[in-house]
Amino acid sequence: MPKKTTEPVILITNDDDITSPGIRNLVEAVKPLGKVVVVAPDSPQSGMGHAITIGSPLRMNRMNIFGDVEAWQTNGTPVDCVKLAVDKVLHRKPDICLSGINHGANHSINVIYSGTMSAAMEASIEGIPSIGFSLMDYNYEADFTAARQVVTTLVTSILHKKIDKHLLLNVNIPSVP
Repeated sequence: MPKKTTEPVILITNDDDITSPGIRNLVEAVKPLGKVVVVAPDSPQSGMGHAITIGSPLRMNRMNIFGDVEAWQTNGTPVDCVKLAVDKVLHRKPDICLSGINHGANHSINVIYSGTMSAAMEASIEGIPSIGFSLMDYNYEADFTAARQVVTTLVTSILHKKIDKHLLLNVNIPSVP
């Protein structure tokens, strides 16, 4: 009997908001690799670190901004996005969680404050291999062409290997053509 194969489920989030160029480029880079589901903040959340929302209701709205990709926006933090995705949207752990693509680097002490990396870290803590991607360019109209290539190559490689469920990578991509 042939082995049943299913496409991997790829959760995408960020800290810049669901309409940012970085998340759009991240979605485009991995759409061919599996079932992509986006759960992202409805407003910028940079510098939120590992914050979660306490004391006020979390709201989610379905969005139709990535074509045939299921997408949700929430008033929560990047960490809330991961928790909501697993518990309320997917009802299971995805095969991988990708956060970003952030504008500007996430290195050194910045990793502690980064909403991009905190979302990836939360997924890793929950047993979901995860990667935070950052493009080392703060320009809102940055060229993501090379970043998309890096994302596609790395995610393809990881999806085809047996990896530790707590994998957490922080990938800073130089601003190059």
